Amino acid sequence: MKRRIGKLIAGGLLATCMLFAVTPSADAAGITYKDGDKYVKFGGRIQMQYHKSDPDGSTSTDSVFFRRLRPYIEGSVHPDWKGKIQFDLGSASGDNEVAIKDAYFQYTGFNNVKVTVGNANFPFSREFLTSSKYQQLVERTLVGDHNYGTPDRQLGVHLTGNLAGGNVTWGASVASAAIDPSSSKLDFDTPINKATDFNEGVMYGGRVDYHPFGTVKMSQGDFKRTDLKATISVGAFGWNNDGDNNGSANSIDQVTGVEVSGAARYMGASVDAEYNQFSADAVDTTLTSGLYTNGSTKLTNYAVEGGYMAIPSKLELVGGYQGQDADGYAKVWTRTSVGANWFFAGHDIKVQGTYRMGENVDGTIGNDKDEFFLQGQYVF
Repeated sequence: MKRRIGKLIAGGLLATCMLFAVTPSADAAGITYKDGDKYVKFGGRIQMQYHKSDPDGSTSTDSVFFRRLRPYIEGSVHPDWKGKIQFDLGSASGDNEVAIKDAYFQYTGFNNVKVTVGNANFPFSREFLTSSKYQQLVERTLVGDHNYGTPDRQLGVHLTGNLAGGNVTWGASVASAAIDPSSSKLDFDTPINKATDFNEGVMYGGRVDYHPFGTVKMSQGDFKRTDLKATISVGAFGWNNDGDNNGSANSIDQVTGVEVSGAARYMGASVDAEYNQFSADAVDTTLTSGLYTNGSTKLTNYAVEGGYMAIPSKLELVGGYQGQDADGYAKVWTRTSVGANWFFAGHDIKVQGTYRMGENVDGTIGNDKDEFFLQGQYVF
């Protein structure tokens, strides 16, 4: 199946390049072929990772795998319209299953507003909205992890825009969203990659970001050693089960979430901080397991991470602290991370190393685990 998909992609890209037989232009996000107002752009990212896990009282394990293999194609044949398709052949577990990521069309003809229809990022969690290409730590912290309340990409209508000359940015979405039912996670996923037991429902929400000293992009680190820039954000969403598929004993009935986050950049130093809180109810009001007590939970995540360019644009020293608590936890789950990143060509070509120390994993007292991540990235 994967070979067939690969052949179809390769054939499509070859045919596209022949159709747009013009000189390509390279930019920071792929290679673009243009023919007047029409264009096609393709690119991708390769992230190869080594991961070692060393839990207390158990045997350590390690593996090498492709964390992400994400080709994409984007194009336009009509002014103010474009479409994009991106999929992933990598996996956090190394299973390398094919998963659809971006799959949308977008209208950009309005002043300062974009309308996106399809599978795209839901506007919640600054860390999630920061692409994996631009993260300081090898893996996202709990505040950006779709396994613990962050909505991920969802299928719907998404609006994004800016006000006050870019000092205020915002997003709003209404979508069909899915949850992979579990008592130990609050795992949002897109209905495009639907499994048979997914709970489905309607999700609505939005966010506002205020940038008093100029827009702070959704990218970690400070390559340009800029004067002070900062941002503060708030976001919220609600999700309600539509009742179509509640066969699992861990089916979820409703979820609401709120976010407060911020970031600062100054002279090679950067800090990102976020706090999320989720209230979730299970269909089974007696569920007492994992996150849940008597069918409900209040799940909180927080994280602070930062870095400093010890050698400008080459070597960045990074660190972070994160935590999670839930009604069903005996103690707060915390993680402390330290690491370093070496940049050969900005975020396009880099090597990252992160050592992460976890205590009371999944809220279980004494369940500690140390992990080491080494990842190479190439973006084209």
